[in-house]
Amino acid sequence: MALDSSSSAHWEGDLMTGSGTTTLGSGAAGPLVVNWKARSEEQGGITNPEELIAAAHAACFSMALSNGLAKAGHPPASLDVSATATFVPGTGITAMALVLKADVPGISAEDFQAAAQTAKDTCPVSQAMAGNVDITLTANLS
Repeated sequence: MALDSSSSAHWEGDLMTGSGTTTLGSGAAGPLVVNWKARSEEQGGITNPEELIAAAHAACFSMALSNGLAKAGHPPASLDVSATATFVPGTGITAMALVLKADVPGISAEDFQAAAQTAKDTCPVSQAMAGNVDITLTANLS
């Protein structure tokens, strides 16, 4: 069964001095203010598309990893994931860095690293970026 997820944006003014909002279609968040300064200089409490992509990637990766670990008989006690998208004006998103701190009882370090790598490579957000963005992963068991 397919599920369509949507969000919306409203913008006023030109790129450099204008601003807008983005709202998640689910109603879970928004409206969130977006502008060029938050994208290219400093965020100052305002979001940008790259931060939203990083949030999506962190959530997607954690869901894929929790599923893979559970299927392998090692359901995680906790997974803490941060994702950092690097945006270069005029070029675009050039890198995504995933950092994982996990509590997975009974798993070997080797099996943990393999599961984390598989989740990085197969989560839908990673797949959407494949070939376009360098994705790195640092995975640590606590």
